[in-house]
Amino acid sequence: MPQVCKYGYLAAAASHKGRVRTANEDSFGICAEEGLFVVCDGMGGAAAGEVASRVAVDAVLKSLCGPRKPVSARETDPGLVDDESEMPGLLRDAVSDANHLVFSQAANDSRLHGMGTTLVALLVQEYKVWVAHVGDSRCYRFRAGELEQLTRDHSLVDEQVKLGQLTREEAERSPLRNVITRAVGSQRSVITEISELDAVPGDLFLLCSDGLTRELPDGRIQTILRLTEDLDAICKYLVEAANDAGGRDNVTCVVVRTV
Repeated sequence: MPQVCKYGYLAAAASHKGRVRTANEDSFGICAEEGLFVVCDGMGGAAAGEVASRVAVDAVLKSLCGPRKPVSARETDPGLVDDESEMPGLLRDAVSDANHLVFSQAANDSRLHGMGTTLVALLVQEYKVWVAHVGDSRCYRFRAGELEQLTRDHSLVDEQVKLGQLTREEAERSPLRNVITRAVGSQRSVITEISELDAVPGDLFLLCSDGLTRELPDGRIQTILRLTEDLDAICKYLVEAANDAGGRDNVTCVVVRTV
């Protein structure tokens, strides 16, 4: 059954190691109470990628879903109520905390040296949503039967497309398409891209690792999203389709519907 989240949003998730990898280095997290959803895709030798993604997800959840001031205190001081203007800063701080933890663990344990992770997070508040991302894990919005990519990959080929050096079709076929230019934990600090969007009833947001988007073109994802409104079934179909297309990487998806 889908989880009922803050403001009545519904959410479901699925993750699979795929057909080639021996372990799943993706992680995801849902904080229903605060309307927070996170997907991370780890990288690094041995089990380092799995560590990086889990540490990052847990850090973001802890930062944004930790203990809050009592309701009575917020009622007597309206300034303590969550303010939309604070959301980008809260998200940026949460990703910064995750970056610090991943970087520190890698620096202090030679087995984890060089680990890092992509990150995409969605934070909802009534009919306003914020998306934060680092790397090439993506967020899409599915509205009125049409799919729209909301995030821009922090990748080498995406930079080449922006500069006019590659077409989008050439980028999809490039052997360098898995080279990302930004990751959580790979450097002492990280720049997080954050966007704010309006939501309307019926919107569906998809957070996913590149194990989905490398196997399935946007048109195929859109077709699957049109099949059913059952969120658990959507997650199942997306994972199965990615595996049927080759399953060469771990695949994770989180779907969130506005009600």
